[in-house]
Order: sequence, then C-alpha cells, then structure tokens
Amino acid sequence: MTKSRSMPISGLYAITPDITDTHKLLADSEAALAGGARILQYRNKRASAEQASEQAAALMTLCRRYAVPLIINDDVQLAIQLDADGVHLGIDDGDIAAARAQLGSHKIIGASCYNNLALAQQAAKLGADYIAFGACFPSSTKPDAPRAEAALFTAARELKLPVVAIGGINLENAHKIIHAGADAIAVIGALWNAPDIATQARHFNQLFS
Repeated sequence: MTKSRSMPISGLYAITPDITDTHKLLADSEAALAGGARILQYRNKRASAEQASEQAAALMTLCRRYAVPLIINDDVQLAIQLDADGVHLGIDDGDIAAARAQLGSHKIIGASCYNNLALAQQAAKLGADYIAFGACFPSSTKPDAPRAEAALFTAARELKLPVVAIGGINLENAHKIIHAGADAIAVIGALWNAPDIATQARHFNQLFS
C-alpha cells in the first residue's frame, strides 16, 4: 500500500461522533466515505478501551476499501496496534516527537493548535504533517473552545503544511474559512446529523471545487 504520508490532507475531513452503536457508526461512516470524505478520524469519547479497539479496527477495514486514511484521535498506542494511517494529537495528548519515534516516518501526525500560531509553528518544527485550528465558529462538540479567526489560516500558509479547520463548520459558513486558506474542513455534527450523509459529504466537497 502507498505510504500514508503521501495521502493528501484536503477536502472533507470527517470526524466520527460519540456513538456506541458500532453498526450505526460503520453504516454512517461508509455513507460519508461514499460521499467523498477524504480523511476519517476515529474519535469516540464514550467508548471503552475495548469498544474503541473494536470500532477502530472495523473502520480501518472500511477505510482501506475506500483508500482513505484513518486517523486515530489522541491514542498513539491504538494507532500502532491497528497500523492506522496516523494520529491526531491535542495539546495534552502527548509529544509530537515522541509519537513520531513510536509511529515511524511514514505515518501522519496532526496537531491541534487551537487559535495559536506559535503552537502551529512549534508543531511544524517537531514534524507534524498537518495542523488544525479551531473552533472556527460556535461548536456544540466543544462549546468553550477558543475561537480561531479566519486571518489565522492565511498567516499559517507560511508553514507550508496542510491546514485543517474545525469547530462549528456547516455548509453555510465553510466557504469563509476555505477562502481564508483552509485545505480541509473537519466536520462532525453538520455531517453526521444530516438526513442523507453521503449527499451532505458531496456538498461539502463541492465547496473546494
């Protein structure tokens, strides 16, 4: 298989919701992938360690079928266990350099940088493959998250890394942050709560055309 880091970070970046119903998670994830999601991140704060392993393994099989990278949120050991395509780390989730040493050079490491360009600069120096800023808009997933202004995405172009936008993004406001310089938009509620997830995914990807 192609090395993971050659997979582009662009377009719709789907982040799974906190659901314990594995059958629904897989069905909804397949709809998102069929609709054109370019990256899938497994994130489930409700799952036990056992269920997280089970769900992530099932998603891994699904992502391989669609040739889409699977990123594991926060959990380097789970990413290693599954041979997932990469990991996404928040500020409290571990050191990027240590994660790189454990995962190897060919895996994707993403870093949450909130609304802080200095954090993004540090993440780039430590070897992150992409950086994420947010919340861009009011977010029900993280209502107290600091707000990342559109100008931050323009400033981050100097880092020469893909930039992901997250937080409160929907079809009505996504164009603002894409126009400012976001390479990818990470979406939870506006994707998974849609009546037709595949169609919603297509609509999000069309914003990049």
